[in-house]
Amino acid sequence: MNNAQVLPHYHHIINGEIVKPSSGNYIDVHCPATGNLIAKTADGNATDVDLAVSAARQALKNTDWKNISVTARSKLLYQIGNTVLANAQELAILEVQASGGTIKRVMGLDILAIADLFFTLAESIKSYPFIENLSPKILPEQVHTMVVKEPVGVCGIITAWNFPLLLLSWKIAPAIAAGNTVVVKASELTPTSTFRLIELVNQFLPAGVLNLVSGTGINVGDPLVKHPKVNKISFTGSTQTGRNIQIAAAATLKRVTLELGGKGAAIVMPDANIDLVAHGALFGIMMNSGQACESGSRLIVHANIHDELIAKMKTLAEKIVVGNPLDPATGMGPIVSEQQFSRIETYLKSAQEQGAHIVTGGKRKIIAGFENGYFLEPTIISNCKNDMEHACEEIFGPVVSIIKFTELDEAIGIANDSIYGLSAGIWTEDVIGAQAVARQLEAGSVWINDWHMMRTDAPFGGMKQSGYGREMSHNSLNSYTELKSISTAFERDPSKKSTYHLVHTF
Repeated sequence: MNNAQVLPHYHHIINGEIVKPSSGNYIDVHCPATGNLIAKTADGNATDVDLAVSAARQALKNTDWKNISVTARSKLLYQIGNTVLANAQELAILEVQASGGTIKRVMGLDILAIADLFFTLAESIKSYPFIENLSPKILPEQVHTMVVKEPVGVCGIITAWNFPLLLLSWKIAPAIAAGNTVVVKASELTPTSTFRLIELVNQFLPAGVLNLVSGTGINVGDPLVKHPKVNKISFTGSTQTGRNIQIAAAATLKRVTLELGGKGAAIVMPDANIDLVAHGALFGIMMNSGQACESGSRLIVHANIHDELIAKMKTLAEKIVVGNPLDPATGMGPIVSEQQFSRIETYLKSAQEQGAHIVTGGKRKIIAGFENGYFLEPTIISNCKNDMEHACEEIFGPVVSIIKFTELDEAIGIANDSIYGLSAGIWTEDVIGAQAVARQLEAGSVWINDWHMMRTDAPFGGMKQSGYGREMSHNSLNSYTELKSISTAFERDPSKKSTYHLVHTF
């Protein structure tokens, strides 16, 4: 049998049904660990987007969804969270095969965090102020006013390829929790787990509430952003694409949430626990092969411990198991694609040309049985300056740049000297003093003596050109609601209404 005939094909999901792309075309999906073709996904276009948006718009009018109570939505979110856990292995394998993320990480972190987020929001909406009654005021007269938070409408969701399931949940969970309808644009690089999760979630939703259109940014993302009947766009991805989305969305004044690039800076104080920093800093950059926007890619180290820390990190980095992402022993899988691998290599070449020193790594790693995979050695670069290309631009790979400092104010200045403001951190034994330093760091999340320390009841998002808006926690609901004030007057005699005297003579 021809291999092309047995390849799974992933279509669109529109109005609760699996729908083939109107173009009849599909995009190849490759496994980054092997380079093998593993699936084909729909190559959507504006026609498919319009069909999905129409379904979502109609679902907003469906009384089964429009009138659903907060209690019922809470139960629904619990159902979804439990469904994620019940189908964890299938979802994880699909994700690992397409993204290259390790099975250890997806099963040990992502799946649990996804379920926990749905559970967190299931509880949060019970006390969320969807309706707030204001205290009475006597001027100009007594009225009753309530402030209502209503669904923003049809939400266009554009996810990234690095954490397909996790990033999807960060967006659809609050959108559904607030009563919106959704059109998801999945990454054409990693669409498989997204398709399956949306297929599973649709078991519990009225038709059209949650739709999926697969395809490229040009053919699907752009029409979704520009569609006049889409009320909101939530995007995770590169800063440049975020800028383009903001410009395009301005034409229809869409609400926009952007979670963009980062260049996470961690300050290592001279009193820091060297062993903890070495393990933690490598965790901060090597998890998912550095393909995380909040990765700790800049390590700003005090001169007193600089050499000792680098030596310790070098030893640990060279022990990280790089290889088959489906092997539970693997700590770091492949880079997602040949294009991304080449981009990282360009930065490594630039680092050396600008005078930085590669302490360890920096080369392609050949794994037996996975010779065509895009594996890169864990890489540590020293002798870095903050204005070097590799030190100030987002590499999105397993590469940490180490910068030396002597005074704390200098370190804070280096950390903040970036267009990005997504993550930052401090390594020190003085956790009280670290709180004060944290307040001076320009980042949406600041972690003390750890990294990737995200929890589903705390907001996550960026400052500066790392974007705006927050995901996770009850704060994420604010981005998926519109405020409306409704006031009721009680005085029926027009002559007793003081404001009417401004116009009328009684």
